[in-house]
Amino acid sequence: MFGYYFDLALRSLKRNKVLTALMVLTIALGIGTSMTTLTVMHVLSGDPIPQKSAQLFRVRMNVVPDDHFQVRHDVPDNLTRRDAEALLRDARGARQAAMSAGGVVVTPAQGDPLRVPARYTGADFFPMFGVPLRYGHAWSRSDDASRARIAVISSELNEQLFGGKDSVGQTLLVGNQSLQIVGVLGEWDMNPRFYDMSNGTFGDSEQVFMPLSTALDMKLSTSGSISCWSNAPDSLAADAPCLWLQYWVELDTPAEVSAYRQYLGNYIALQQQAGRFHHSGSPQLQDVMQWLDFKGVVPSDVRLQMWLALGFLGICLLNTVGLLLAKFLRRSSELGVRRALGASRRAIFLQCLIEAGVVGLVGGMFGLALAGLGMLLVRHQPTDYAAFIHMDLRMLLSTFVLALASSLLAGLLPAWRAMQVAPAVAIKSN
Repeated sequence: MFGYYFDLALRSLKRNKVLTALMVLTIALGIGTSMTTLTVMHVLSGDPIPQKSAQLFRVRMNVVPDDHFQVRHDVPDNLTRRDAEALLRDARGARQAAMSAGGVVVTPAQGDPLRVPARYTGADFFPMFGVPLRYGHAWSRSDDASRARIAVISSELNEQLFGGKDSVGQTLLVGNQSLQIVGVLGEWDMNPRFYDMSNGTFGDSEQVFMPLSTALDMKLSTSGSISCWSNAPDSLAADAPCLWLQYWVELDTPAEVSAYRQYLGNYIALQQQAGRFHHSGSPQLQDVMQWLDFKGVVPSDVRLQMWLALGFLGICLLNTVGLLLAKFLRRSSELGVRRALGASRRAIFLQCLIEAGVVGLVGGMFGLALAGLGMLLVRHQPTDYAAFIHMDLRMLLSTFVLALASSLLAGLLPAWRAMQVAPAVAIKSN
C-alpha cells in the first residue's frame, strides 16, 4: 500500500513541476539555514569529554585581601601558587592538577630553533583528561616532587624533530637546558580546550608538556593570564600576590563532590583565621559543562542566529502549508472520484501526507547541500572556532529527520482538508 501511495505522490508531483519546485526550494532554504546554525551550535555546545565531564571540576576561590576586595567583582578563574600548592598537598580528590600555559624554544639537532606552546602541569593531568600516549608514558607524582627534567611531546613535534620515530629517551633541548623525553602523545584533539581557555577556546593542543615544578625550577615564562593585586618582584614566586594557576580536581561520586565542597569551605575558614582576608572567599566548584556555560563558550550572536534560522524555517513551513493546500484542493475532483470508488478518508489523508513527505525528503537533500555551503562560509569567518565546524553523522541524519518532520507537519492541515472533500460535490463540480 505504501508503494502505491508513493507512486501516486511521484505522479502528482511530476504533473505540476513549477509548484513542486517551489515547495522543494522552500523546504530546502529553511532546512539549509537552520541546519547550518544548528551544526554550529552543536559543535560549540558539545561535551568535549563526555565520558568524564561530570567528574572533572574547576576549582575557584577569591583570596584577594580585604583592602583590594570589591563585592561586585567575580570570583577569579585562577588560583595563587600558594593556594594551588596547598590543595595539591592535601590531595582530597581522586586526582588533581594545577597548570599553566607557557611557551618554550626547542632547538632541533638540525635547523632553526622552534618556539612551541607548552603546558606546565602535574602527573594527574594525563589520566584526568584522557590524554593518549603513542610512545612511552607520562611522568609520575614522584617526578613532580623531585622536579625531574622530563617532558612529554606531541606527535607533531615528534614528527618535526625525530621523523615520527619512537623518541622516548631522547634529549629535548629547551633553551639551553635539557629534558629527557618520556612519552609522545597520540592523536588528541580536545576542543573546546576547557582545561585552559586563557589562550583561546579552540585550537591545537600544546606540543611540550612538563612538570609544573620543573618549569618553575627552570624559570620558564608563562603565557597564560596573570593577575596581581599588588606589585611583586616575581609574579610566579610561592608567596606572590598573583592569580595564574588553573586548578582541576576529579571527583567520582556525588558524595566526593559534597565532601570536597566542605573541604573548600574549611580551607577558606583557615585562611580567614590566619588573617589573609575576612570576606567569604566564595569557593566555587564547577563541572566541565557548567564551566563552559559560565565562560560563555557559545557566543550570544550564535544563539541569536539559531533562533532566527528556526524562525525562518517556521516561515518556510507556513509557505509550504499554503502551497500544499492549494495543490490538494485543486485536485478535489480527482480525490472525490477516489472517494466515490471506495477510498476511505484515511486513505486520502495518508496519500496526501506521503506526498508531503516526498517533498520534504527531496527538500532535505537540497537543504543538505545548502547547509554544506553555509558551513563553508562559516569556516571562512575570522573566529577561533570556525575551523572546527563540521557536520558529523548525527547532524547529517538530523537534517533528513528535520526535513521529513517539517514537511509532514506542513502537510497535516492540507491533507486533513483534502480528506474532507465530499465525493458527490467534487464529481458534480467536475
